[in-house]
Amino acid sequence: MRTKLLHILIIFVLVLTFAFPSHSVQRALADSSDLKVTGTILHLREGPGLSYPIITTLDEGDPLTSISREGDWIQVKAGKYEGWVASWLTASIDDKQVANQTLISQVDRLNIRTEPDISSAVLGQLSTGDQANLIEKNGEWAKIDWNGLVGWVSTDYVTINDLPEKKVKAEADEPKVEVSTKKVNKDTTFTVLVDALNVRQKPDLNASKIGTVSNGQAFKVLAQEHNWVQIQYNNKKTGWVYSFYGTFSNIKSKASKSSSASSELESVTIIYNGTNLRTDASTVADVVERVDAGETYPIIGAKNDFYEIQIDDKTAFVANWVVTTSSSSKAATPTKKEKSKPRKKGTLNGLTIIVDAGHGGNDHGTTGQRGTDEKEITLKTASLLASKLSAAGANVVMTRESDEYVDLRKRVSIAHQYEADAFISIHYDATDDSSINGFTSYYMNSNQQGLAEAINNGLSNKIDLKNRGTQQGNYLVLRENRQKAVLIELGYLSNGSEERVITTAKYREQATLGIYQGVLDYFNEHQ
Repeated sequence: MRTKLLHILIIFVLVLTFAFPSHSVQRALADSSDLKVTGTILHLREGPGLSYPIITTLDEGDPLTSISREGDWIQVKAGKYEGWVASWLTASIDDKQVANQTLISQVDRLNIRTEPDISSAVLGQLSTGDQANLIEKNGEWAKIDWNGLVGWVSTDYVTINDLPEKKVKAEADEPKVEVSTKKVNKDTTFTVLVDALNVRQKPDLNASKIGTVSNGQAFKVLAQEHNWVQIQYNNKKTGWVYSFYGTFSNIKSKASKSSSASSELESVTIIYNGTNLRTDASTVADVVERVDAGETYPIIGAKNDFYEIQIDDKTAFVANWVVTTSSSSKAATPTKKEKSKPRKKGTLNGLTIIVDAGHGGNDHGTTGQRGTDEKEITLKTASLLASKLSAAGANVVMTRESDEYVDLRKRVSIAHQYEADAFISIHYDATDDSSINGFTSYYMNSNQQGLAEAINNGLSNKIDLKNRGTQQGNYLVLRENRQKAVLIELGYLSNGSEERVITTAKYREQATLGIYQGVLDYFNEHQ
């Protein structure tokens, strides 16, 4: 009996010994959380990449304990689970004060880089006084969000201030769209293309709203700052709106073309068989007659994107993107700037690149399983690509910078007018078979193949999608293009799983980095 009691006592002591250390270990793990989820949702995956299966879904604010890191992915422990998460959707718990801080550049041309390293790629540049939201600090580097562009800058050249409390929560009534900065002609106007568009005091979603403008209203443009346009709102007030929701035009240039076209432009030559000559400057106007390539007509005026020409004893209108012009003035047709100095390897100085955002306006392109319109993400992707190419020194021309329809032949004509060194058309794919996935780079003519292959290689090094390779594609923007032209399909919106990946800002960032690197590699090798 005594022996039995002794055995029970020993067992009880052992249970206590193991129970209490176990409790303290669990508590130590819980207290060691060093990261938190910053995305609305975050997938915990079996491995470091978007292609790995999802273990569970985490919510914003959930604590994480980091174990190891591989590239942009962090191995973590989250409750009873262990797996991998995307680093760009997490933040350090120690950096709570960062969420309420803003950063101001002290210098001009401050590089925004992909990683906190001076050898990493440049995404864009801040000018003196430019302000960005501070996301994270890492030693002598700061991670920022500058109008939707996320990257790293050196803290040696910035001032960090507290953000007013009222600006902590950003509004979500308008998407962030990256549009390249460009100079504004004093006669430029901005015409609204949506039913209602907010006008704000500053080029910031957090700025106070001073009014609303409607579809069809036109305003004088005072300035542009990335994806924002400053307009003359009324006689007393100016304000800022998103350029994505309107289109630009130049009143003075259109008016002066009609009065002075005959002195600057002498004649047009048709460049396509079956070109329509119309009764008015519109693609829906009645056709006077159809003419073939090589026919030449004198110019007597211009209206919108059409030339008014003389045909025997009558006049007609022809679209400016289906003709070439002979002129007495070099200013009549935009052309590529002469290269004053040889281009240095590692830059795109002196090169002219056309970036073509597929579809637009009433042409929505394809629509994904989750409702994504192709025209919207092609513009976002093209704008981000344009900013990278510009930062490398290229003269970048976009075929559209807003949600507007641009004829395919006009897109090609822009490449010819500027004598472009490269024409890059951005698209997203679709097919009836929802299992098909991957990205493809297309070319048509032999002089386009090398650029297509270089871009495809650049993409394969930056994105995890299936590489469908470089292929010939009989697309008009390739077939009719005399320049080096490439059409890129950046994934299938018809594949539900792929749609979730390719519609993210992270994917656009990596894809445009890949295209940028491919362009750079091609011209490093060929020029």
